[in-house]
Amino acid sequence: MLSSEKLNRCCKTRGIGRGELTAALEQAGWKAADAKAAIENWSRGKLVPRPAPADLDALARTLGATRHELEVWHASHQYAPIAPRKARLVADLIRGRSVQDALDVLRFANKRAAVVLDKVVRSAVANADEQEADVERLYVRDAWVDEGGVRMGTRRWRPKDRGRAHSWTRKASHINVNLDLE
Repeated sequence: MLSSEKLNRCCKTRGIGRGELTAALEQAGWKAADAKAAIENWSRGKLVPRPAPADLDALARTLGATRHELEVWHASHQYAPIAPRKARLVADLIRGRSVQDALDVLRFANKRAAVVLDKVVRSAVANADEQEADVERLYVRDAWVDEGGVRMGTRRWRPKDRGRAHSWTRKASHINVNLDLE
C-alpha cells in the first residue's frame, strides 16, 4: 500500500514535483487528467484510485527509489469479537516496536486481545513477505482499534426492579496494523 508520507518525503528530499510524477504515470499508460488527479489524491493520503504495482514501480523509478521505500504493509481484522477499549490497551503495547519484539510482547501479554492482535501482525508480516520486503527490518508503524458496533446476536436484557429491563450488549472492533521498514 502506498504511503503518502513517504511519497511526499521522497519528493521533497529529491526535489521532484508532482508534474514529473504525473509524466511518469502518463508513460505507464494513464491519461493526463487521470494521472494528475491520482497524484493529487495519493499525496493527500487518499488511495483513490488504488495504485497498481506497476504504478508504484513507475513512481519509484522517477523518484530514484525502490518500491519498498514508498510502501507500508497493512493488515486488519474487521468485526473482531472483543471490545475496542480492551484491544486498544494491547495495541498501545506494540506500537513503534520491531515486529519480533511486538510478537514477543503479544505472546506473553496476559490479555485476550493479544491473540487477535498477534494474528493481525502475522498477517501483515505475510503481506510484506509476499511482496519480498526485508522481514527482519520491519517495525509496527501504526496499530489502532476502531469501534465495530454491537456484535450480532449479543443484545441481552437484564431484569431490574419494578418491572424494568436494562439492555447490555457486546462490542466488536476493527483492528488495523501498518508495518514499515526501519
